[in-house]
Amino acid sequence: MTDESVTHEAAADEPVPVGRHTDLGFAKLMPDLDRDGGWLLTLDGTPQSYVDLADPTHLEFEYTRRLGHLADALAPAGRPLDVLHLGGGALTLPRYLAATRPGSRQRVVEVDGPLLDLVAEHLPWQGPGADITATVGDARAALAETPPGTRDLVIADVFHGSRTPAHLTSVEFLRLAAAALRPGGCYAANLADGPPLAFARAQAATVGAVFPYTCLVAEAPVLRGRRYGNILLAGSTAPLPAAELTRLLAGDIFPARLTDGADLAAMVGRTAPVTDADATDSPPPPDGAFSIG
Repeated sequence: MTDESVTHEAAADEPVPVGRHTDLGFAKLMPDLDRDGGWLLTLDGTPQSYVDLADPTHLEFEYTRRLGHLADALAPAGRPLDVLHLGGGALTLPRYLAATRPGSRQRVVEVDGPLLDLVAEHLPWQGPGADITATVGDARAALAETPPGTRDLVIADVFHGSRTPAHLTSVEFLRLAAAALRPGGCYAANLADGPPLAFARAQAATVGAVFPYTCLVAEAPVLRGRRYGNILLAGSTAPLPAAELTRLLAGDIFPARLTDGADLAAMVGRTAPVTDADATDSPPPPDGAFSIG
């Protein structure tokens, strides 16, 4: 399937938007006119990824910055990590880790093959120091096939449209992630929720049922249940770098709050962990929450 040019008026040497029908919708890659090398990926109008080809350490979206901060805090600067990325998009975080931690071995699993092809053709990710393998497949199936104890970090950032699929939200799924991690490795999930934060509480309970150390990161208005937004959940068998992560979050241009320990337990309350038997997709966002024109 050939790409469809979104505009026909750009000069020959200017990057132009391209679009393609993929398995999950209509994907567009749009150049950032205000930043050379910047590209936005959308799927059916919902922003999915932002990549800066000239500077892969630039993380535009707030949730990617928080995932980047978590990765920065997990190990000494520059130390390579073995990472499994569930959900690919435009491979923003794999590019970031390849740049900040050269020699990291990374596998990306993306369910939408035509989307992955589009990104590979127009925004290639291989370069010096980048050991990134991208494959097409279901995130949970790929996780189940991962050799036990081989990953330092598992990142789940899977959205079908704007919702996280139910089979990636259960205790059974989290146990697969725990099995793939080395002792002290970290599981991190990018999720989204809004008032009354029922999904976020259930996911925090689910992560806490598998990992003894957990934390939740979000902007204050999201934590207070005032608006819909992204939520980062992390879990590990070892203490998480909460102090360093809190420092990085506080100094970010998009500040966020970290909740753990007794505060997270109080937020979860008596909410039960999610199992395969009762798992549901994450709630849909309010109209216009993420979509763009």
